[in-house]
Amino acid sequence: MCGIVGILGKEDVNQALYDSLTVLQHRGQDASGILTIDNSTFRLRKSNGLVRDVFHTRHMQGLKGQVGIGHTRYPTAGTSNCAEAQPFYVNSPFGIGFAHNGNLTNTEELTQYLHHQAKRHVNTSSDSEVLLNILAHELQQFGLLELSPKEIFQAVSNVHRRVRGAYAVVSLVVDHGLLAFRDPNAIRPLVLGKRETEKGMEYMVASESVALDVNGFQLVRDVAPGEAIYITLDGELFTQQCAENPTYSPCIFEYVYFARPDSTLDKISVYDARVNMGVKLGKKIAGEWGEHDIDVVIPVPETSCDIALRIAQELNLPYRQGFVKNRYVGRTFIMAGQSERKKSVRRKLNPIPAEFRGKRVLLVDDSIVRGTTSKQIVELAREAGAEKVYFASAAPEVRFPNVYGIDMPSSSELIAHGRDVDDIAKMLGADGLIYQSLSDLVAAVGASNQDIKHFETSVFDGDYITNDVDQQYLNQLDAKRNDLAKSSQEENSDSLDIHNEDIAS
Repeated sequence: MCGIVGILGKEDVNQALYDSLTVLQHRGQDASGILTIDNSTFRLRKSNGLVRDVFHTRHMQGLKGQVGIGHTRYPTAGTSNCAEAQPFYVNSPFGIGFAHNGNLTNTEELTQYLHHQAKRHVNTSSDSEVLLNILAHELQQFGLLELSPKEIFQAVSNVHRRVRGAYAVVSLVVDHGLLAFRDPNAIRPLVLGKRETEKGMEYMVASESVALDVNGFQLVRDVAPGEAIYITLDGELFTQQCAENPTYSPCIFEYVYFARPDSTLDKISVYDARVNMGVKLGKKIAGEWGEHDIDVVIPVPETSCDIALRIAQELNLPYRQGFVKNRYVGRTFIMAGQSERKKSVRRKLNPIPAEFRGKRVLLVDDSIVRGTTSKQIVELAREAGAEKVYFASAAPEVRFPNVYGIDMPSSSELIAHGRDVDDIAKMLGADGLIYQSLSDLVAAVGASNQDIKHFETSVFDGDYITNDVDQQYLNQLDAKRNDLAKSSQEENSDSLDIHNEDIAS
């Protein structure tokens, strides 16, 4: 999962890009980058680290230009070395800058095509660089010195025919403009905004609407599945449906965990979706645990706070903040390796003993993936004096790997894979465990937009929307993604940081 943003303005966009990335930081903490165009020249700064650490005054001063894109990286497959930080760029044709959120499912096939037929070189293991070169190759086929919207959209249509998986893209084409497009299933989010200024209309595309809000842009709409948005340097906006059979199937985990509650994605308020999750799960607890002895409901901050509050209201129980969160520690779910996740939990959360001592508590979290974090949270509650610890998950059991851009790894690392609820509860050390049902989760999220008939829910039910994922593919993905493999890759990548591109300074 990554955060992307693209802006075409009437003045320098470097500060607006920076501000956007800061509010999209939750989508990726591994690396950050900004690419602008100034006088037909790319200005680029990218490096490992948080936005605030990557960009200093000297970098911002060098990132001149009225059009630019930005990216916050969260690695799935591959390593977390700086070589894979985005945006990427290629010099031919025209000069193309590129940032991508998602994951391709036919990367190997595309890599072979680029090498043997398109004769284009890919320098990293990133599928984003593969996707960039596919787009560049399609644009190059026209052999033109100037591209019209017709050629731009035809190139995107050809990309859709060749590429499978999840992708939301922002791209710059030198001397042409800003291009953005979304995969035919709309798995990863992308929104369009505009802002009227004295000098004319400015446009922005981003992963979440909150990035528009912070810069004073008005949310126009979501980019449709398979749609491309092209904005010329003169500010002309063109849109076209470029996919043959688009279907709306957004990733439901965006609403469970990744997106900010103040964002609206695909006409669904993330906050409202989480409130609805709490109502549904509260009713399930009341129905299945009618004779419970719970004294208090406590959220695991902070994604689950709104969910836990509604559960408490449904159960007519007190809601208390029992954990204090250190906001200067990153999100444990997207830490690069298991050892780092383990170390970060106790640095991130500290219990308030008075809220636990002698009480039978219901802990509420948005989801349980590996179970490592949840187990440690149960231990923290017991150490703080809880008499009993029950656990509720606002998402169903995560039993299958994610192949569309979320680091839900090999099945063997998922605590729910091949286990029933009682077994999982024992592993967590909880006195009781309850999960949201998938039907209730879909109903909770979809309540705000009845036009969406299907959500991407593969991590819960193993139904992969692109219809190209088999066990062989999952085995190959497992080899790249599991924590042991990542640790080995990271150890071997220490000397590979050859792409700390700081051409803005």
